Amino acid sequence: MAAAVLTTLHTGERTDSLLSMGTESESMLQLAAEAFQSKNFDLAADIYECQLASLGDPGSRQELMVKRADALAFGGKFTEAFDAYRQASETERLRPVHLSNLIEYLSGSISRQIRGDGQNRSSKRAEEAAVGAAVAAAPQPGVVAATAATGVGYEDVSCRICMSFLFEPVTLPCGHCFCKKCLEKESKEKDRPVMCKECRDSSRVADVQSYRVNVMLSNLLAKWFPSLHQASRLRREGNGLYADKKLEAALEKYNQAILIAPMDHILFSNRSMIHSSLRHYEQALSDAEVTCRLMPNWSKGHVRKAQALVSLGRTEEALKEYLVCLSIEPDCRPAKTEAHKLLCDLLAPVTDQVPEHISDYSNTLSLRAHIKSSINAPPEIFSPSSASSLAPATPATEMSGSEVKCQTKPDIRRPDRCLLLKRKRRSTEEEDGGQERRDDHKRAKSGELLDVATDPLSSAVGDVLDPCDLECSLCMRLFYEPVTTPCGHTFCLRCLERCLDHNPKCPLCKEELSEYLVQRQYSKTVLMENLISTYLPSELIERQKIHQDEMAELSNLNKNVPIFVCTMAFPTVPCPLHIFEPCYRLMIRRCIEAGTNCFGMCLGDDRKGFADYGCLLEIRDVKFFSDGRSVVDTIGKRRFKVLQHHERDGYNTADIEYLEDVKEEDLAERELQSLHDTVYDQALVWVNSLKTEQRERIEGHFGPMPQKDSEFQDSPNGPSWCWWLLAVLPLEGRAQLPFLALTSLKDRLSGIRKVLLFMAHSRHR
Repeated sequence: MAAAVLTTLHTGERTDSLLSMGTESESMLQLAAEAFQSKNFDLAADIYECQLASLGDPGSRQELMVKRADALAFGGKFTEAFDAYRQASETERLRPVHLSNLIEYLSGSISRQIRGDGQNRSSKRAEEAAVGAAVAAAPQPGVVAATAATGVGYEDVSCRICMSFLFEPVTLPCGHCFCKKCLEKESKEKDRPVMCKECRDSSRVADVQSYRVNVMLSNLLAKWFPSLHQASRLRREGNGLYADKKLEAALEKYNQAILIAPMDHILFSNRSMIHSSLRHYEQALSDAEVTCRLMPNWSKGHVRKAQALVSLGRTEEALKEYLVCLSIEPDCRPAKTEAHKLLCDLLAPVTDQVPEHISDYSNTLSLRAHIKSSINAPPEIFSPSSASSLAPATPATEMSGSEVKCQTKPDIRRPDRCLLLKRKRRSTEEEDGGQERRDDHKRAKSGELLDVATDPLSSAVGDVLDPCDLECSLCMRLFYEPVTTPCGHTFCLRCLERCLDHNPKCPLCKEELSEYLVQRQYSKTVLMENLISTYLPSELIERQKIHQDEMAELSNLNKNVPIFVCTMAFPTVPCPLHIFEPCYRLMIRRCIEAGTNCFGMCLGDDRKGFADYGCLLEIRDVKFFSDGRSVVDTIGKRRFKVLQHHERDGYNTADIEYLEDVKEEDLAERELQSLHDTVYDQALVWVNSLKTEQRERIEGHFGPMPQKDSEFQDSPNGPSWCWWLLAVLPLEGRAQLPFLALTSLKDRLSGIRKVLLFMAHSRHR
């Protein structure tokens, strides 16, 4: 019995000791995690090493070994870190989750190296103009440089998703344009809603399948850049053939496209994929390398190159390309997955599962050193000026760079080919010390080369630009604030709005635009506006002057003031309106555009059209409906007298002068004060005599009756309670109108008193 008790006590002490040790170990691991988060990597590595000494469980040991390796890597001790990862893999093959931090470290190192190298080149080569020269400062991870693949100077007509020529452009509600296929691909590949690459807005981007090609912009780009458009069309045909497994036919389409547009990185990237499918891995690698040189900061190009390298058994180089890709786009799933896989293979113990190209342990160490040196050396960034000579020979067209030039000679005189020739000439001049300059001058004299403007896009557009290409089909004038409908048609903003006043359908294709109409979120088509401001500046200035003159005329609240002919309105009194007639939709919109937010309200008149007295209303809020109707919340501001009656675009206007009450002084003021107080009390009696339902309905529409003003003559319109009372008294408009015309508060109060007395007598009968 005693022995059992002693055994129990001993066991309890040992359990307490183990619990104490476990608690202490957890505290140390927490401390190590905090040290890692605060970038004290040496402390984190030391703690993990100490914990490893007292840990026996293999699974837990591997986790700690990986964490220690992570701390060593982030602390800059990459050699020790690599050994630690290798030791961890001996316990059990590492999984992708174990290598996430290592991938982050490696891609981050490459990114920092690229940025530093780019900044150094920027200071030394600021004057270089070689096509696709290395970026002056590489972008932050995840941001793709906006260099146009079709050649420097064509950024304005490139898609910011594929960075290539804008083909079948679709305009999003925010006003930015992208290739239709690029948007559809983004929608399929990513779980989250499509986000505009320009403004980062996703709130208004609905189902991209519903967006149509911008008809006007697509036609303009096809006219201005025929060869680039033709290359894009061939690319589309090649993609269709590739999807149908007709690889040779698809390759031929891409060969033709590259002859037309030899600076388009997308063409080389896709042809690399076709070569890989045909098991032409060397040619696939060559195309991928050209892609990376044309567009160094395009992540997909590095993925293509890595895939070709893997197929050729050059795994360590492929790993480097995947890391470069992740340094550009950290969320690139294919690159992250393949990088994890390659690292797992690389770090695996030397057994039968080691890839064939890793022959022995010494080779593994050499690969480790190779990766380390690769990280320290930035990825090569070449000038794409030599891309055509570096382009891989294809089965259908094996030719030298000079032969390519000769065969493409018929296309040289096209505007969008001039850029390549001039920039290529300039690059050769810099590299060969002027020898090629003389040759180029000779060729220019013989007509082989064309002299182009400094801005290649200006040259391309300038030769074929017709201002009529940029005219609104509604007003037949140059686009001003162009907007594109969901159906793909472009109009001036105000022209479109005016059409939608009459019919909520597209003026050209008659597609229903009710949803577009109710949102009223008209964003200008940015590319169209940029093209107009860049290439038609004088015409745009003239167009702007016409618009400014119109706005100046509309903002004048004395001449040609818009008049809503409807009912009586009074100063300080709310006046909600239901707008449904097209002419008044236009009137309300113009008041808002002009910035005045004001218009006049008058009673109708059979002889003159509208009465000679009215009240100016201020718009406080507008709610639009899908059929174009709106509810406008207004409030009365000032009284006016009509001097002249006019009409404009279907609604009435008038020249007016404003009315103010004449102020009384001395004895007359005291008499007026007494009259004011008396009439106010009578008004209160009448209001309080109303039934509860009547009073609630009145107050719901006009608000409660205002209090007496201590200085009742301060306002040029007189006391606000008078106007509130006139609005709610059961009087016809013709009986109310004389009160609006009076400029004597005494006469107005006297008239109100007579009405109240009449109402009181009528109630007592």
